[in-house]
Amino acid sequence: MRVFVTGATGFIGSALVNELVTAGHRVLGLARSDAGAKSLRAAGAEVHRGSLENPESLRSGAAAADGVIHLAFIHDFSKFKDNCEIDRRAIEALGSALAGSDRPLIVTSGTAFSAPGRLATEEDAPAVSSDSVPRVASEEAAASVRARGVRVSVVRLPQVHDTEKQGLITYAVALSREKGVSAYVGDGTNRWPAVHLLDAARLYRLALEKGAAGARYHAVAEEGVPVRQIAEVIGRRLNLPVISKSPAQAMEHFGWLGGFAGLDCPASSALTRQQLGWRPVGPALIPDLEQARNLEN
Repeated sequence: MRVFVTGATGFIGSALVNELVTAGHRVLGLARSDAGAKSLRAAGAEVHRGSLENPESLRSGAAAADGVIHLAFIHDFSKFKDNCEIDRRAIEALGSALAGSDRPLIVTSGTAFSAPGRLATEEDAPAVSSDSVPRVASEEAAASVRARGVRVSVVRLPQVHDTEKQGLITYAVALSREKGVSAYVGDGTNRWPAVHLLDAARLYRLALEKGAAGARYHAVAEEGVPVRQIAEVIGRRLNLPVISKSPAQAMEHFGWLGGFAGLDCPASSALTRQQLGWRPVGPALIPDLEQARNLEN
């Protein structure tokens, strides 16, 4: 299968390109720069020049492929709402090239806002709209293009980690260095789900090959890691005090990360494992943090 991948040079995208090429697929990767194009060629992929802000480049990439995996997202949290709307338009552009065909489109979302405070499953629709949580725009766009005849499914990501990066925890590490403390909210028993990078990449491939239209898949290996445990590893590795912040103090201390720091958002992947035969085998989050290069002094 010839697969158009957006975000193909990113953290997850680079692993996905390798996963797809190794499995015998041909990859057409979106590249914004000469450096990105060079890395794609080195990985055995074809290059399609364009960007999320150029809908026509997305349409032409999708039109040239047998399936599409959409991973790209602009990680500038100072313009988070704007970037979520760019993502919405990107999904709509990709979908417009696939409407009426049986070619799959896989859209990326997150597990955090499906069922805060209880174990979220793949059957849970987002508990909020993009009016209150902008990132939900991706799932709203997926529903919109499905209504126009696109074979679309959603992969929801938790904290994706290896020893180089760990999702939102990477930002928490940088903040801890800046503030001189590693903090959590309340008693720190709120939980974040997690998955190793290579397990996440393999799930995207399985969703491409076996996924059903309209399905949601959870790339969850660990249902919920207590945030206090995460903060304690950061504190120990950086030799910093570990402290609690009240919910009222969270936004002041964490900034934009405060919206996530106290969130309890465990998630299950039982249906995903059953439907796709996915079995995560990579290291767990805490062992990866114990070896993380970004926590070296």
